[in-house]
Amino acid sequence: MNDIKIIELYWQRDQSAISATDEKYGRYCFYVADNILGSREDSEECVNDTWLAAWNSMPPHRPNLLRIFLAKITRSIAFNRYKAGHARRRGGGQIELVLDELAECLEGESCAEEFALARELGEFIRRFVRSLPTRDGDIFARRYFFTEPIKTIAARYHLSENNTMVILSRVRAKLREELKREGFCDEP
Repeated sequence: MNDIKIIELYWQRDQSAISATDEKYGRYCFYVADNILGSREDSEECVNDTWLAAWNSMPPHRPNLLRIFLAKITRSIAFNRYKAGHARRRGGGQIELVLDELAECLEGESCAEEFALARELGEFIRRFVRSLPTRDGDIFARRYFFTEPIKTIAARYHLSENNTMVILSRVRAKLREELKREGFCDEP
């Protein structure tokens, strides 16, 4: 079933929307959650919570890209579950690594606290990622949106882990410079 039909089922409040969504995007959302949580049971619960959140948000929201809409919901739920402490002991350390890697772009917590409009920052980062060469943008998104381990990303792109880390380091440095240039962060 295509996305437009699935979204229409949600708008009609037809419960078959859930099964159609699970059939088409269940494995994808599980993958997103499991990269964050590292626990099959927690990830399955997160996916079920995603279906409920999708049901509660449509209507009034009509997503343009259902797959991305569901990934954002799944990611948010998984991070909230992680923050609640359920995944800390089982997550394989990826969340701490990803957050530490991105922290260097923001120069500490004070810069992050100054962002009055998180949506503006999010849009800026989306534009930044789209401006990158395709491979670099994909690698960045896989690491920082999907929280994939370096080893997995390197294998996907037939790179060494070291080369992958160098690419990510360079992209983070470029992002940091762009954030400074656009006034999101104070100059050190």
